[in-house]
Amino acid sequence: MDTALVWFRRDLRLGDLPTLHTVAESGARALGLFVLDDRLLTASGGARRDFLFRSLAALDDQLDGRLLVVKGDPVDVVPRIAEKVSAEEVHVSADYGPYGRERDAAVAEHVDLVATGSPYAVAPGRVTKTDGEPYRVFTPYFRQWLEHGWRAPIDTGPATVEWMDPGDVKTRRVTIPEPESDGCPAGEAAALQRWAEFCEDDLAGYEDARDRPGLDATSRMSVYLKYGNIHPRTMLRDLARRRSKSAEQYRRQLAWRDFYADILFQRPDSARENYDRRFDHIRYDSGPDAEEAYTAWCEGRTGFPIVDAGMRQLKAEAWMHNRVRMIVASFFVKDLHLPWWRGARYFMNQLVDGDLANNQHGWQWTAGSGTDASPYFRVFNPTTQGEKFDPDGEYVHRWVPELRGISGKAVHALKDGRPDDYPPPIVDHAHERQEALARYGEIKAP
Repeated sequence: MDTALVWFRRDLRLGDLPTLHTVAESGARALGLFVLDDRLLTASGGARRDFLFRSLAALDDQLDGRLLVVKGDPVDVVPRIAEKVSAEEVHVSADYGPYGRERDAAVAEHVDLVATGSPYAVAPGRVTKTDGEPYRVFTPYFRQWLEHGWRAPIDTGPATVEWMDPGDVKTRRVTIPEPESDGCPAGEAAALQRWAEFCEDDLAGYEDARDRPGLDATSRMSVYLKYGNIHPRTMLRDLARRRSKSAEQYRRQLAWRDFYADILFQRPDSARENYDRRFDHIRYDSGPDAEEAYTAWCEGRTGFPIVDAGMRQLKAEAWMHNRVRMIVASFFVKDLHLPWWRGARYFMNQLVDGDLANNQHGWQWTAGSGTDASPYFRVFNPTTQGEKFDPDGEYVHRWVPELRGISGKAVHALKDGRPDDYPPPIVDHAHERQEALARYGEIKAP
C-alpha cells in the first residue's frame, strides 16, 4: 500500500480537511507529521506557542497518538521523512504567507508537494477585477467574494484514511512541549464547541453588541481560525442557515480575513512596510520621551481609561476586543506619534490569535497607510470612544480596578475625582490630534 505524508501546519483538525479527502481518493495510507520550526516558534509569543502545543496535543489524541512531531528546518526534515517511509507525495493545505510560500517552494524542489485547500473560505488570488487585477478596497472585493462563493464542507475525520504508526519511522521524534501557562481550550472539539455556543447564545445580538467590549459578546473564534482548528466554510455554512443582519455582519468579518490574506499575498512587503509608500516620509517621535510613552502604553498606564483597559486585558488574556484594538492602535499612532509597525510587533508578541495578515493590515488601516485605510484625518478620541462603546464603564471597571468607584460615562472623562493611584493623561489629546493632522498633511500635499 502506498504511503502519503500529511504535513499539518495551519490546519490542526481532521474534520472538513480537504487534504484528507485527496489522500483518501489516492488510496494511500497516511503518516501525520508536524514540524516544530524554530523560525516560526521564535517569532511567536508565549501565548501563541502554548495554544499551538495544546492544539497539537488535541490532534495527537484524535489520531490515537499517531502524530509524528519532529523539530528542525522543514526544507530538510520533510523530504527526509518522506524518503524514510517511501511517500511519493506530501499533502498540505496551501500556505499563502510570505514565509510559507518561500518554505514550500524550497520543499517542493525535493518532493512532490500536493496542496489542497487553504485556511480561507476563498483562497488569495481567486477574487480579482475583470481585468485580473487584485482589489485594493474591501467593499468591491466583498461583492465579488460573495459572487465567487466557496465550497461546502466535506465529511472527513480520523477514519477517512488509514494512519501509519510513527513508531515505525526511524527518526528522532520529539514530545509535544507542555504549555507554560493556562489558556483557552484548543483543538477541533474546543473550536466546534465554542462556535456552537456563540451561535446559540450570542449570534442573534452580534450586530448590536459586537462593538461593546463590556458585554463580551464576540465569538473569540479568531484563534481557532488562526490554527485551523475549524475551517471558515464550516462557519459560513452555519451562518447561511441563520438569515439575520447579525449573521450577515459576521460573514462580513470572515470576508475581511480573506481580504487581508489576499492583500498580503499580493504585497508581501506590506507585512513590514507601508502599503501606501507616501507614509514612508511621515514624522514619528523618538528619544527618551517617546520611549517613556511607549512603556506607559504597553503597561496600560496612559491615563486614558479605555486605552489602559485594553492594554491590561491584552497582558492578562493575550487577547483584546476588536473595537478596543482600533482605539489603542489609533492612540499609539496618532496621539503618541509612534510607528505602526512597532505597535503591530508588540501585538504579535502578545496576542494568542496573532495573525500576520490581519494584524499588520489592521494596524495599517488605523494608521492610514494601508488598503481601505481609515482616512488620515480620522483620529479616535479615546474619551468619546469609551463613552460611546463602554457607556456603563463595565469594561474599564473590569480591567482598571482603580476606577471602580467612578460610575457610568464619568469613568472615561475623569474630570473630577481622579484616584491618586491612577496616572494623569500622558498627552493632551486635542493637541496631539492637531499635531497628527499636521504631520499627515505634510505627506498628503501634492
